[in-house]
Amino acid sequence: MLRKFKTITLAVGIAAFSVTGCNDDFVNTQPLDQVAGSAVWSDAALAEAFVTGIYAGLGQGGLYEEQLSSFTDEAIFTHPGRNITTITEGRSNPADPGSINETREWNNMYLRIRAANLALANLAEPKFANTNKIVERLRGEARFLRAYYYHQLVRYYGGVPLIDRPYELGEADYLVTRNTMEECINFIVKDCEEAATLLKGMSMAKGRANEVSALALKARILTYAASDLYDVATAKSKSTVHAAYTNSALLGYTTGTRTERWTKAQAAAKAVLDQTSYGFMLNMTAPASKEDGTANYMNIALSRNGGDRDVLLSRSFINEKQEAGGQVGLHNGPNGYHNWAGNTPVSLLVDDFEMMDGSKFSWSDPAKAATPYANRDPRLYATILYDGATWKPRTADVAAKDPVNQIQTGTYEVVNASGAKTMIAGLDTRKSSVEDWNGSYTGYYQRKFTDPNPAIVDQNTYQQIPWPFFRYTEAALNYVEACIELGQDAEAKLWLNRIRFRAGMPAITETGTALRDRYRNERRIELVFEEHRYHDARRWMIAPTTLGRKANTISITGMLKAGKTVSLYKYDPTSYDYTYKVVEIDPGKENRSWADKLYYLPIHRDEMNRNNKLIQNPGY
Repeated sequence: MLRKFKTITLAVGIAAFSVTGCNDDFVNTQPLDQVAGSAVWSDAALAEAFVTGIYAGLGQGGLYEEQLSSFTDEAIFTHPGRNITTITEGRSNPADPGSINETREWNNMYLRIRAANLALANLAEPKFANTNKIVERLRGEARFLRAYYYHQLVRYYGGVPLIDRPYELGEADYLVTRNTMEECINFIVKDCEEAATLLKGMSMAKGRANEVSALALKARILTYAASDLYDVATAKSKSTVHAAYTNSALLGYTTGTRTERWTKAQAAAKAVLDQTSYGFMLNMTAPASKEDGTANYMNIALSRNGGDRDVLLSRSFINEKQEAGGQVGLHNGPNGYHNWAGNTPVSLLVDDFEMMDGSKFSWSDPAKAATPYANRDPRLYATILYDGATWKPRTADVAAKDPVNQIQTGTYEVVNASGAKTMIAGLDTRKSSVEDWNGSYTGYYQRKFTDPNPAIVDQNTYQQIPWPFFRYTEAALNYVEACIELGQDAEAKLWLNRIRFRAGMPAITETGTALRDRYRNERRIELVFEEHRYHDARRWMIAPTTLGRKANTISITGMLKAGKTVSLYKYDPTSYDYTYKVVEIDPGKENRSWADKLYYLPIHRDEMNRNNKLIQNPGY
């Protein structure tokens, strides 16, 4: 934070030097590319533009080339040299925390918090007309954004310094201590409540905070607050690193009871569910068909055909402004389509999708292992591109190699021009005849968030699928979790089964610990690739057995049946016998290892050096 004030001081000095001279007209000239601060807060349009600028801290949402899913047991990142393995292999340290993008980087979050503080300070006594309650609206948005950026800091770093005013030049001291976790949670909750009150009943433009998104943020942070990692006694019992840390209040609650915290979390989540103008197809009393289940889930992911009712706050993308968030297909798509195969799902994830009858998928079951992608949770088909899955038409230069447009991630036997049998690599493998440097290491590709429009195929086209920061369904799952932890199994199953019915899945009937396990897997599947798994596995303190697992891949071989002759491959069980084998990723590519220090990221060494009042997180 101190660096920013040095920058301001330097800028002031440069400005003072640059305006010296004998021409009064020159001295009084206003820069054409800048607006004086006093002018901003005297004009409603400029004030709104300032608050709009605070949203820039949201970045691309989660649709970066390097996604948070690749820090978890959802996916791995294909390309080397991106510093992701610094975290996944447990090597994160204050000098090199690992790959941390702008949406979770300490300094960038405080930059946006300062902007929110400036807005709130200047909007306390506005100097422009409060037409259509614009002052309340801007204050509400600023409150929400400040709360959101603090919630980002808290869930990555633990308790952080709470700054609730804009510092000025010339203050005696800019050094601050970290606040406790409880103080941070209370601060975020208060901002959410005030934002919701200020924004209540207002019709907000898409992409701007509203009453329900403020309620959803409150529900999320209170769900975190009630979880294992945020309870000091529980965290110490599950981690020797936390047990040895003497500043426990920075990382969790040392007072109150978890029952009290779960009760608050439940009430906050229910307040979101009571917003009946939101939600999508959660009134079903029986499972949808397989086809409808897939379509329902896809409509939510694409924010189409009513699915956008599930999205409470999103980040949109337009063709006129070509941004990274509009290139999800390029970043993650198959190399046989000239895409980059960036964040590719691991078999650990795919195997956690249940069978359609609600039973677990198992490779030890010969029938299931023979046709692993048949009769699975309908959400699988809207989430994962697997061997044999139908996808878009290939580009013109590849179309002749695959006229049926199927994903090819295996090795297959064909008959060549000489009549001899030979083995060929699929078009979407790392030995592809299309591109042999971008293929998936795992045998899978992401489909979720990728526009299925055939016209959007390769790196020359962008898509306009928004990123969901908050979903109604997330609030429903938060409510389910609180109900389970409070022993209210019947209510938990009521809402959990509504989510499953929409997806075409049968009801869950378990209770107690078994219900909690089913819930956690349901959350894993429903919210996959939405930046929840990284935080969920940590707050539940199950990271050693989830995030710490070795990533794995599926190896697929197709051999011609007796008497069959195929010269141009396509997926065809009538012509081929397929074998599937799950193997760990080569340790040379990625060798995951969990260390308990990773429950929180380290505060960067530079920030520690700038502020000697900060205390580092445990294990660093």
